[in-house]
Amino acid sequence: MFPETSSILPAEIVSAASLSMAGHPLWQWGLFVALVAGLLAFDLGVLNKRDREIGVRQSLVLSTFYIAAGLGFGGFVWWSSGGTAAMEYATGFMLEKTLAMDNVFVIATIFAALAIPRHLQHRVLFWGILGAIVLRAFMIGIGAALVHEFHWILLFFGAFLIWGGIKMLKDGGDPPDFTQGIFMRLLKKAMPVTPQLHGHDFTARLPDDKGRLRRHATPLLVALLLIETADVVFAVDSVPAIFAVTTDPFIVYTSNIFAILGLRALYFALAAMIHRFHDLKYALSIILVFIGAKIFWTQFIGKPPAELSLIVTFALIVGGIAVSMVRSRGAGRAQKPSPQR
Repeated sequence: MFPETSSILPAEIVSAASLSMAGHPLWQWGLFVALVAGLLAFDLGVLNKRDREIGVRQSLVLSTFYIAAGLGFGGFVWWSSGGTAAMEYATGFMLEKTLAMDNVFVIATIFAALAIPRHLQHRVLFWGILGAIVLRAFMIGIGAALVHEFHWILLFFGAFLIWGGIKMLKDGGDPPDFTQGIFMRLLKKAMPVTPQLHGHDFTARLPDDKGRLRRHATPLLVALLLIETADVVFAVDSVPAIFAVTTDPFIVYTSNIFAILGLRALYFALAAMIHRFHDLKYALSIILVFIGAKIFWTQFIGKPPAELSLIVTFALIVGGIAVSMVRSRGAGRAQKPSPQR
């Protein structure tokens, strides 16, 4: 008379108890989202409630805090998913943190070209990183879907990384100039742009050529859009690179986001001595070639230990930084005028 429910209740209970997304329980995703939201709220609502210049010392302290938070989440990954997943997370975190150095070069160029004062730069970078979190989620989601449906696309990622690494090595890694070209033309067609700052506002209502009040983009909005465009361009390298380390979307996304969360704090420390890290780009190019070659090795021979990627990536980064510091210090000494007698 009544439908039999004993056979479906256990399944429903099991299903409700094991809700997951991309192979990980929802509570893990929820914890990650809560941590990121808390860090962003603390950053904007407590540390930087007012527009002010961030000094190098504070920048280093904040950057250390964000790195510690990222590594702390890596400890959680170790506890919840095992040592291999933690190694993959650490490699992805380190890889994205280093590749983000290119963003620092470009951001410094954008701010200089648009004459953005230092006390307003942190506001632009905060919203830029918030946009990057959303854009990375979109790009990583597409990447994960493609890898799941078409596993062979990893070979395309590998070839692209090798090509990008060789091109960076050949060109010397000079960053593209986003303040010129088609993007600025498209922006000016979409809305008028004023060269004057209007406080910390991204837009301002100003009279146009015909005297009508229209919404204008201020240099802050132009800088924000250029930074977002640059992040998309650099994500074309970094997203395939992290998929070469692991195809687990949770590890890919969390390592990416924790790496770029501290980019804003790191920027203010690096901007003052960015010239000393020019040779790091050559180490980055070798890392891209190594990661790309690792994809082909994995597909045709077998997956190497996760520790290998971590050790090689770390060694290349440390080597690149050391060479950059030594060569830039030597160049600085060579440029000092000799004392007159």
